[in-house]
Amino acid sequence: MKNRILIKDLKNYISKEVIVAGAVDLRRDHGKLIFIDLRDHTGIVQMVVNKKNEAVYNLLDPAKPEWNLKIKALVKSRSEQTINPNILNGDLEIEALDAEILGQASELPFEKQTAEISLETYLDYLPFTLRTEKAKAIFRIQAQIAKSFREFLNQEGFLEIQAPKIIGEDAEGGANSFSLEYFGHLAHLAQSPQFYKQIMVGVFERVFAIGNVYRAEPHSTTRHINEYTSLDLEIGFIEDHLELMELETKLLIKIMKDLQENNTSDFALLNASLPIVSEKIPFLKLREAQELIKKETGEDCTNEPDLEPAHERWLCEYAKKNLDSEFIFITHYPLSKRPMYTYEDENDPGMTKSFDLLFRGIEITTGGQRVHDYDKLITAIKNKNLDPEKFSYYLQAFKYGMPPHGGLAIGLERITAKLVNAENIREATLFPRDLHRIDNLLSKEKKENNK
Repeated sequence: MKNRILIKDLKNYISKEVIVAGAVDLRRDHGKLIFIDLRDHTGIVQMVVNKKNEAVYNLLDPAKPEWNLKIKALVKSRSEQTINPNILNGDLEIEALDAEILGQASELPFEKQTAEISLETYLDYLPFTLRTEKAKAIFRIQAQIAKSFREFLNQEGFLEIQAPKIIGEDAEGGANSFSLEYFGHLAHLAQSPQFYKQIMVGVFERVFAIGNVYRAEPHSTTRHINEYTSLDLEIGFIEDHLELMELETKLLIKIMKDLQENNTSDFALLNASLPIVSEKIPFLKLREAQELIKKETGEDCTNEPDLEPAHERWLCEYAKKNLDSEFIFITHYPLSKRPMYTYEDENDPGMTKSFDLLFRGIEITTGGQRVHDYDKLITAIKNKNLDPEKFSYYLQAFKYGMPPHGGLAIGLERITAKLVNAENIREATLFPRDLHRIDNLLSKEKKENNK
């Protein structure tokens, strides 16, 4: 819109006439005055509509929340007794001189800022409820995490790649993939960009990708969704998995620093706090962690191939209390629990040079060193009872030579949820896909289709 001034910049135009545009956030009537909180993507300003300006008053008198307006206005300083120092533009207001209604809104289902609604109702009305200040804060934080991830890796010499989402075989050979018909052939939605980022290590050595991945797992929990955003990286010529853990530590320091600089007000609005990332995040081998759990709680999980959610929560509490860290790496998961490309530790047979990063009670990262020797990878595939022929395209990268390499993947929605203290990962997912919902509740659609 030509000549439009953004609300955040109005402080530079006091006593001047400007053109602003935005949505009605809140409306209050006081005698012959209408007070409208006008909202654009940069902030909110109080607008006064005076009945003395009869044409503008009559035009805006029907205006309700979420109506979109274009306003010619005079920017004015507020009187001293009406200044609110705690908000943007709390010391100024605008007086409507002329107006144009750009779009009207139907009656709202509820008051978006103050109504107490269930999570399911919130999700049912996402095109509306995403306009709340808290929702906007969550996704500004999420956008900054992705931006910092990209900036850090660009600075470290990584190249961003775009991995396909439709594949001929599940990326890790498992059964939990979504299948689809592809011109008479069976195809799948990718569970990760794993194979492609490994292939690209042989081309560019250092690569990363930000994209959606799909898991056809019938979970119905507060920590699982079936489509999520994965922050992936892969790097060649590494010594071992510890090098990857050091890289992620530096990455997390960068992310938290950027959030501190750019999103302080968002965290304050959400009553959330940023963690401090130490220069060296503590780590335990899986068996060490399980022995610790047994010693401290009496629960024997020492023969289990993985950690239960309750164990992840306990370890995070332990790390915060005893190791002064809200993050803890757990390494050396058994071969049986990791994909076929995971590197076995020569000094700890049966265990892998892999890791999970736990944060505030949940795993947010999985990573590790990969098998780079062609013959060893063929054997590893067969040991998983898989057919190497089905992975022949991927195996070309190793057949024609690959360096020692490894990588990791961070769940964007999970780390966001934990940073903002969301009780359910769906609160930190822009448009969640889960066992029960693709925008609308699937059970509701089924019921309506059967009418």
